[in-house]
Amino acid sequence: MEGPVFSKYSWIDFAFSVVGVCTFLVDWGSDVWVATEFYCRGDFLWFAVLVGLMVLSSVVVQMFSWFWFKYDRELPGFNASHSGGGTVLFGDRVKIFCLLHVLQLGFLFRHISAIRQGFRVWWRKAEGSEYAVYLTHDLSMLRLIETFCESAPQLTLMIYVMLRTNKARTVQFVSIAASTTSMAWMVVDYHRSLRSFLPDKAKQGWSSSLIYFLWNLLLIAPRVATLALFSSVLPGYIAVHFLLLWPVFVLWVWRQKTEFMDSAGGEWLYRATIGLIWYFSWFNVAEGQTRARSLIYHAFITTDAGLLLVTWWNYRDPIQTESYALALIIALPLTYLLGLLFKSLYYCCFHPKLWRPPVRDPGLPDDLPDAQVSVRDMSVQDGTPFSQLLNKRMACHASLFYLEQRVVRKTDDTNRAESSHL
Repeated sequence: MEGPVFSKYSWIDFAFSVVGVCTFLVDWGSDVWVATEFYCRGDFLWFAVLVGLMVLSSVVVQMFSWFWFKYDRELPGFNASHSGGGTVLFGDRVKIFCLLHVLQLGFLFRHISAIRQGFRVWWRKAEGSEYAVYLTHDLSMLRLIETFCESAPQLTLMIYVMLRTNKARTVQFVSIAASTTSMAWMVVDYHRSLRSFLPDKAKQGWSSSLIYFLWNLLLIAPRVATLALFSSVLPGYIAVHFLLLWPVFVLWVWRQKTEFMDSAGGEWLYRATIGLIWYFSWFNVAEGQTRARSLIYHAFITTDAGLLLVTWWNYRDPIQTESYALALIIALPLTYLLGLLFKSLYYCCFHPKLWRPPVRDPGLPDDLPDAQVSVRDMSVQDGTPFSQLLNKRMACHASLFYLEQRVVRKTDDTNRAESSHL
């Protein structure tokens, strides 16, 4: 009996790629609009901060994209043509692709390449579906990185500006809406990309997607609002706050011995980026004890948010904030608590693995726990071996999200037992 296979590249995958590049362009356009407004109004500090966030986000994303391009060129058959002409990601034209990354256009051209490859596969029924899926997986991770490197900090800045000036302009509302939309789309797209690595699991339904979206939104939004409130009363200390927490988060990532990238330099870039993501939201990066680490993180962030809110309450202008201060001091903690409840609800009732029994590997008993089903012997469509074209970066994250700790322990115990017999 053959192992399960990945589903074919569909029009939904193509639509996600098109919407993804549109969201990227709209978000980038709104950033330029806001930066221009700040500059024309003489708000050079806010202009510099916004441009700095844009540049930082772009540089980080381009670095990840370039690292992955170098890794992928070494994969067996990755540059082989499966689509009847040309190769994915400009093939061996390394200098051209390097120049695009230097010009901060590598991420955009990854989008274009994914749309081009997806169109060939879906519309023209050409081969090479595995490459189209491979590219969309990388784009989902890059969008995640961009969101937390730019959209989340930018959203904090926009709320801060509104609080400091006690008024809101149209451009600010547009920027907040664009950033929020980008974050929401990233959550759904990234979760959907992870799910595609588990064909032996039940398909994700709309209710599961909605709950997943809600608990992320309800946890991230109050965190961003709390940081903005704190910065509105002590603007000089928000950088100090970040520089105190970020190294702690990076150290914690390092202690978990992550192996996401294929080089030492790339791995430290990844750890530094995860430290930035953790400043806004939880993101699992290692096997084992996931629940314990999540509880520690949320307890720490809850304590930190409480201190930030108390500081804002004591230093705020009572007259200027009279209309919304009491509502915020009550609503933000309750919103975060509601997000934790939705997260618990998701894992208790809406997690896709609970919906129906997965497909079992040959020879395994029917009552095998869902988390113990093997995902190592799968193959991709078009007859290509799974081991050659598997996007190991995203597959690694998928295993962290959907395989339980007892699988890791069982595998380790098995390996040790086999070694003892040698």
